[in-house]
Amino acid sequence: MKMTKIITEDRNTNTKDIDLISTIDIVKKINKEDELVSKAVKKELKSIANGIDIISEQFLKGGRLFYFGAGTSGRLGVLDASECPPTFGVENDMVQGIIAGGDCALRFAIEGAEDNFELGQKDGEVLKKEDVCVLISASGNPKYLLGVMKSAHEKGCKIIAITCNPEGKILNGSDVKICPLVGAEVITGSSRMKAGTAQKMVLNMLSTGSMIKIGKTYENFMIDVKATNEKLKNRAIQIVVDLTNVSKKRAEEVLTNCDYKVKTAVLMITKEIEKDKANLILSKNYGVLRKALK
Repeated sequence: MKMTKIITEDRNTNTKDIDLISTIDIVKKINKEDELVSKAVKKELKSIANGIDIISEQFLKGGRLFYFGAGTSGRLGVLDASECPPTFGVENDMVQGIIAGGDCALRFAIEGAEDNFELGQKDGEVLKKEDVCVLISASGNPKYLLGVMKSAHEKGCKIIAITCNPEGKILNGSDVKICPLVGAEVITGSSRMKAGTAQKMVLNMLSTGSMIKIGKTYENFMIDVKATNEKLKNRAIQIVVDLTNVSKKRAEEVLTNCDYKVKTAVLMITKEIEKDKANLILSKNYGVLRKALK
């Protein structure tokens, strides 16, 4: 059987002695290798920006963002997706993470899941034409993701591939190719480390950038934050204070009156109007505060 070279399985010559050195030298070596990750991601910024533009365009058409991955990559996708509703106030189904083997695979390794083409093809059936399919893999070769890709092509949706291997098969046939070359891992093949860090950085940019593009922030505030606990309520109050220059007491009063909807509160205070009128203005401006304030 012909063996395909996988760059993420290369041995790191800088860490061959890692089991012989002191603890502080171990962490220094890991830290030095991690410094390479940001540089590798920087080289992919143009492709990441292209991905953001595609995602935001599809969002405005009613599309959704799906992350697919196996193992660490799948867990990172689920993590990024799960943070979008509380951060940007979007519905739970707008950004979704799907891991090979199902939710059980978030905590435990599911043997053979990443090698199951049919499973990927089945999971990919959730996609619609307006959606964006993001395939995440350090090696870029899991059969599971190739199955997902087949379904994505059949549905006609956009595909973004994220891998640290330029020979990764998921790059073939994808609309956007993001390939940060982080080099060999500190521990050979442990792609939860540098490759995982690079993937996390890319996912942060894709979700955050696309939310910014569709008006889910104002300046650099989480303007659609869901105030579901005390910390987030305090954050909402502070945002209103910063944007309107009222007292914390006044900000809290107005927020309480409008169910802690920050954009509504800002409009009520700035334009000196009632809640219903503020919500109407927001609705006419598709929920974008910057437009509503004009």
